[in-house]
Amino acid sequence: MKSQYEHIIHPFPPLYDNNSKILILGSLPSVKSREQMFFYGHPGNRFWKVITAVINNSGMNDKNIEVPVTIEDKKQMLHNNHIALWDTLYSCDIIGSSDSSIKNVVPTDLGQIISNSRIERVYCNGAASGNYYKKYQQKVLGIEAEVLPSTSPANAAYSLDRLIGIWSGTINI
Repeated sequence: MKSQYEHIIHPFPPLYDNNSKILILGSLPSVKSREQMFFYGHPGNRFWKVITAVINNSGMNDKNIEVPVTIEDKKQMLHNNHIALWDTLYSCDIIGSSDSSIKNVVPTDLGQIISNSRIERVYCNGAASGNYYKKYQQKVLGIEAEVLPSTSPANAAYSLDRLIGIWSGTINI
C-alpha cells in the first residue's frame, strides 16, 4: 500500500442513461477500481452483491438475477433497473484508497447526470460520500441524499447480511 499522497483525477465516466431514476454515489474509485476502470472493482467490496440483492428483494423481477461478474453485465444490470453510478469527487489528493486521507477536493459536476436522466433519489455509499455530497452538491441539485453504510471491505463492522438488510430497506427500485 502506498504511504504517500497521490493526486487522482477521476479516470472514467459516470454510468447512467436518460432512464436512470436512482443515483448511487461513492467518494472516489479505489486503486483496484481505477485499475479496472470501473466502479467497485476491489474483490472485497460488497457493492455488487448488495445491489443485486436489493434488486432481487424489490420484487420488480420475475426471477432472481445473479451477481454480475463482467463490467458489461454490471452495466446492463444497472441500466435495466434505472440505476446510475458516479462519485462525489472529481479529483483529490489521496493515499491509496483511504477516504480518511482525502484532501484538496474538487467535487464532480452532477448536473450533467441530473439534466440527462430522470434521477429522483440520491444514495451515498458511505459517510465520506455523504459528507462530500452534502458539502458540495446537495444545495446545487436540491435533492437530499440518503447515506448508506459503505460496502467497502474497510467497513468490517457491517456484515454482508446487515448491509443487504439496510440497503434493501432504504432503496426503492
